[in-house]
Amino acid sequence: MIRRWLPHPALSVALAGLWLLLNNTLAPGHVLLGAFLGWGIPLLVGPFVMPVPRVRRPLLLVRFLLRVILDIVVANLHVARLVLGPKGRLSPAFVEVPVRIDDEFVLTALTSIISLTPGTVSASLSEDRRTLLVHALDAPDAEALVAEIRTRYETPLLEIFECSNT
Repeated sequence: MIRRWLPHPALSVALAGLWLLLNNTLAPGHVLLGAFLGWGIPLLVGPFVMPVPRVRRPLLLVRFLLRVILDIVVANLHVARLVLGPKGRLSPAFVEVPVRIDDEFVLTALTSIISLTPGTVSASLSEDRRTLLVHALDAPDAEALVAEIRTRYETPLLEIFECSNT
């Protein structure tokens, strides 16, 4: 019964806390409005929130997140150098990356990480959800890009989360 009225308690607390942080006050009106938003928003969007698989290796998750942040910073510098340099050095390409992830949340995380990293964008996912089409600003070696995505992102995600893979 409680899940019906409070479908995502952690999200509710996070939204209420975010509201209070954004308003920088603990005034009773804002606390009440934050609580209302924290209750109402998850209730309205509950059917659209996908289940998150259990994290089986939390320390690896922390290390992985740090790696992703570092990769984003390094990719920003690399893209800036490419864009500011001669145009002939660019080797843009669409690359098909075979995917082993079955879980919808983990697959979304993978595609988001690829798109967040400057110079690459997740362009499409095949109907059978086994091939991800990635556009890279500079991909002189398609196999190297596929191997990098699989080793730096896909394999750690499969190790971090409890999800099936093929």
